[in-house]
Amino acid sequence: MALLITDECINCDVCEPECPNDAISQGDEIYVIDPAKCTECVGHYDEPQCVEVCPVDCIPKDPDNEETEDELRAKYKRLTA
Repeated sequence: MALLITDECINCDVCEPECPNDAISQGDEIYVIDPAKCTECVGHYDEPQCVEVCPVDCIPKDPDNEETEDELRAKYKRLTA
């Protein structure tokens, strides 16, 4: 499942450069994650890098975009092909 950034985001700018899929961008008020590009870092890292660096713990899994590990790996392969 993709991740999402909640309104607790403080716009600290640390998550965006950590995303290997360029799924994070500045939204109207806070950073946002494009679920079509988010693989939770599957294929790149063992843990989602944005979650690792977020100082306010505002990046949970997105319940509206549930995906299995296999689906995330397939998305990674499509994005890096």
